[in-house]
Amino acid sequence: MRILQVVYTPRLSGAEVLAKGVAVQHREGGHEVCIASMEPQLDDFEHSRRELEAANVLCCFPDTPQGRIRRLAHLWRVVRQFRPDIIIAHATIAALYVRLLPNVAPVIYVMHSGSNDFADPKLRWAERVLSRRAAAVVGVSPRNAQDYLREFGPHPLVTVIPNGVDLPRYQHAAPPDIDAADPTRLIVQLGRYIADKGQLDTIRAFEIVLQSEPDARLLLHGAIEDLAYHDTAMNLVHRLNLDERVTLLGPTSNVAEILQTSHVFAMPSHVEAHSIGFLEALASGIPVVASHIEAFEFARELPAVSLVDTKDPAAFARALVDALHAPRAWRALDGYTLRDSAEGYLKVAQAISGAGINAGGSSISSWKHNQSM
Repeated sequence: MRILQVVYTPRLSGAEVLAKGVAVQHREGGHEVCIASMEPQLDDFEHSRRELEAANVLCCFPDTPQGRIRRLAHLWRVVRQFRPDIIIAHATIAALYVRLLPNVAPVIYVMHSGSNDFADPKLRWAERVLSRRAAAVVGVSPRNAQDYLREFGPHPLVTVIPNGVDLPRYQHAAPPDIDAADPTRLIVQLGRYIADKGQLDTIRAFEIVLQSEPDARLLLHGAIEDLAYHDTAMNLVHRLNLDERVTLLGPTSNVAEILQTSHVFAMPSHVEAHSIGFLEALASGIPVVASHIEAFEFARELPAVSLVDTKDPAAFARALVDALHAPRAWRALDGYTLRDSAEGYLKVAQAISGAGINAGGSSISSWKHNQSM
């Protein structure tokens, strides 16, 4: 099968990381795979692009920023040259553009957002017009599928495929070379600098953590998507006199190594759909302290996972301190592996292209959620 995946901008973020991983899995399964975008690649995606090229996945990214017409023209050129049997469009904007093209291949629209994109009247109107141009709508969480059906009513195929993590990469990362005599304990948070990721909550809680763990350090990694929010985080660190204990850095591609050399993973997100970063932390075995939002509930009973009110600095700090003294843990992630996700998308593709469905396990719990949602 010839599979074209489309993203808006290649960057180090959830939808694009999933697209990269699924593309590699499909290529290893013998399929011809291409990833196209509507905007140029950001610098933080360079490592991922090298992985794609090493796996013989074709990357078709424009070199310069594109206007609306040029985005469509670029996508049309890619479609004509690659001749896909199926198109997987990641996130709402990419899916809208793809469905404006002539009907050359069935489109799978993948909803990645942690919030309802269709609260925007313009996006809601556009989706009403183009809804039937999607042969299938996939949510990475049940909430995505529920939102879609509530907004647009019955659709021929709406289903859920959870995001997956590359288990070997995170479970088999090189073990940390830690000096047993070094009292430093590292708390790490990974994620874009935007309000919904909650870096300010972590910084406020960390000030309290230092009262009982004076040797602790906090490391924040992420792309600066909201410059004003990043500046606010920097100013808060200065105002609390935490400059020597808190480090704010940009995005990183060596996530597995960071998780292995850290002691606690913090994820105080206010909104998520189905976070790949959260899955990566779970796979690594690091103790996890996260917000008690719906997206994380599936992990509540896993070992060394604490879901708390991260907007309460005292409660968040107590959980972080407890986690600093907890051992690493092995966690079963059946149904949440990258292979599970790749197989799920392949089965949807086979179903809507008329190629049938192979027997075997799948991360898809139901083909049609119309009756149950």
